[in-house]
Amino acid sequence: MDIYKFQKAVLEQNEDEIRKFFHPDAYVNWHCTNERFTVDEYIIANCEYPGEWDGEVERAEEKDDLIISVAKVYPKDRSISFHAVSFIKIKDDKIIAMDEYWADDGLPPQWRLDKNIGERIK
Repeated sequence: MDIYKFQKAVLEQNEDEIRKFFHPDAYVNWHCTNERFTVDEYIIANCEYPGEWDGEVERAEEKDDLIISVAKVYPKDRSISFHAVSFIKIKDDKIIAMDEYWADDGLPPQWRLDKNIGERIK
């Protein structure tokens, strides 16, 4: 499975293309909000999410039947951004299970700024 083509379909909110990547019995877990979706529900949650989106895969690792990806996601106006970490289990070159963790990008909390610890990654 091509993780870059999959992410492109997701960001474009292209229902037909997204569906091609999934095994019919697949499920998707969004752990940060404690939700499990069928393929149809995942497509609704993704494709009906408001706005127009863009992003990029920042890292992808493959081992056996598992793909781990990190994607930066943002609206086309780049007013905010998020990172999504996905653990994607593959069966017969299709997604059979996906566990995703989403986080808002932002500044470190004030207490760490006050301690003057850490530095910017980029």
